[in-house]
Amino acid sequence: MRITDNHGRLINYLRLAVTDRCNLRCFYCMPEEGIKYAPRKDLLSYEEMLRLIHLVAGMGIEKVRITGGEPFVRRDMMDFLRALSRVEGIRQVNITTNGTVTAPLIPELKQLGIKSVNLSLDTLDRQRFFEITRRDEFDNVMQTLDGLLAYGISTKINAVVMDGKNIDDIVPMVELAREKAVDVRFIEEMPFNGEGSHYARLNWDHRAILELIRRHFPTIEKIPDPPFSTSYNYQIPGFKGTVGIIAAYSRTFCGTCNRIRVTPQGMLKTCLYDDGIFNFRDLMRAGATDEQLQHALLQATHSRAKDGWEAERNRNFGLPVTESMSTIGG
Repeated sequence: MRITDNHGRLINYLRLAVTDRCNLRCFYCMPEEGIKYAPRKDLLSYEEMLRLIHLVAGMGIEKVRITGGEPFVRRDMMDFLRALSRVEGIRQVNITTNGTVTAPLIPELKQLGIKSVNLSLDTLDRQRFFEITRRDEFDNVMQTLDGLLAYGISTKINAVVMDGKNIDDIVPMVELAREKAVDVRFIEEMPFNGEGSHYARLNWDHRAILELIRRHFPTIEKIPDPPFSTSYNYQIPGFKGTVGIIAAYSRTFCGTCNRIRVTPQGMLKTCLYDDGIFNFRDLMRAGATDEQLQHALLQATHSRAKDGWEAERNRNFGLPVTESMSTIGG
């Protein structure tokens, strides 16, 4: 059984958020005072998450990305990853982390076969890091970056581009790829910050970001994008790493989207911009069989929005996006 949506797109990738809690307070993700976290009992248990992953693996899901919040602030996370690594049919497990508590775990992550880690890092300047994250964790994040590269784990740096916050960091971040085999990816800021859009208009879209990079690195050249890529990818001659730009707000990559998302509370999202289709947790706790869960998932993907713009228009009551990315799963 394979999952194909009503637009003919194959779904083989699950992004699973294991917690809405985070130990940073990044400007683009949540207000300074934080958000109201879900009670622990409202989160999917590890047992429920493993049931879900076994179920979707039987429907053609081959890749799972573990996100948060910050995944590693949830207790017993490594036990869950050990169990996940043994699920038949899951060929690739990746993780998105802020890197603050990840460094000591890297040797076991390598042992478990974690293929790739996305590291959230918006600046290489210690003071700006503090201003953006509202926490003094820069050294721990850089230790994680060095550890991931030392253990040969494919590493992508995710930098959200914020007007008036870290524009001066774009060139230094690109320079990071000169000597390090990392993929530095710049992401358009989205309104998932617990407040709504920070700006009347998006000044730093993917075109403006590329234009700035090209001014400083005129030899930059486009390289082929992998299948289902969310980023436009580039190479600068002589650099060990690559540069990518993700049009997360412009949503130019929706036509090849192969992913679904499940929030920490079990809500299925067939698009980042929708407000949820149905809740796996509620169905499980009401006694739903695996067949009933599979049927619900197939129904949801068979009425999927064509792109993020349509998904946003279809939100209940037409309300704008205001939730925190921490509650969605990055």
